Amino acid sequence: MIRFDLSRRLLRVWQRNLLVYRKTWKISFVPPLTEPLLYLTAFGVGLGGLVGTLTYGDVAVGYTAFIAPGVIAINIMQGAFFENTYSSFVRMYYQKTFDAMLATPLTLDEVITGEILWGATKAVIGTLLMMLVVSLFGLLQFPHALLLLPAAFLGGLAFACAGMICTALVPTIETFNLPIFLFITPMFLFSGTFFPVTNLPGWAQLLAQALPLTHLVELCRSLALGRFTNGALVAVVYLAVWSAVLFPLAVIGMRRRLVR
Repeated sequence: MIRFDLSRRLLRVWQRNLLVYRKTWKISFVPPLTEPLLYLTAFGVGLGGLVGTLTYGDVAVGYTAFIAPGVIAINIMQGAFFENTYSSFVRMYYQKTFDAMLATPLTLDEVITGEILWGATKAVIGTLLMMLVVSLFGLLQFPHALLLLPAAFLGGLAFACAGMICTALVPTIETFNLPIFLFITPMFLFSGTFFPVTNLPGWAQLLAQALPLTHLVELCRSLALGRFTNGALVAVVYLAVWSAVLFPLAVIGMRRRLVR
């Protein structure tokens, strides 16, 4: 049986990262505020005139309203995954922050768990900022859209665990290009972000359903449009199970990497 040495001290790791974030928040705020403007202008306005409306469930929605939740889901994925790959790797390997924290009463399990929770928190912060921008276009249905924040934490947790597993495995920081090319980029393109998954061939639809971003997009879209579908419920279960499975793998992987 796998045992984890965890206590409330792990929140100190989360707090440490928050304090650092507060010093660089002006730079960190830029991508979540500008990305939705770029995506909605390029795809929503540019392609929207060609596409017109799409059917979601049993209702027709404009193309801009269709892709806006997909953009939010992409931000959740990228925010959590990149925080627990590049940023965690820098703290671990270059800044030796992990070594400093392990010189305190913190355990390795607490350091890694605190890192993962911070990755999920970054996803929530980015989602909140994106919601402020997307709301200006009238593309979110409130109050249902407020549930995007807990959805962002759940989705962020899933991708934070995946990112930490990659950090446990890669030998150098340049090697992150491999999981990004093989894992992140295909999801970005084929998880229903910019067009319905049903437009894909049958085998590709089955493959898309195995990808976590597909379920996160469905969850975000249902909440943004105020229509909590059966697919959204499946998405919650999928992301929760994904996180529950990948979390111990992430902790065990980091144990093997750091404990010699």
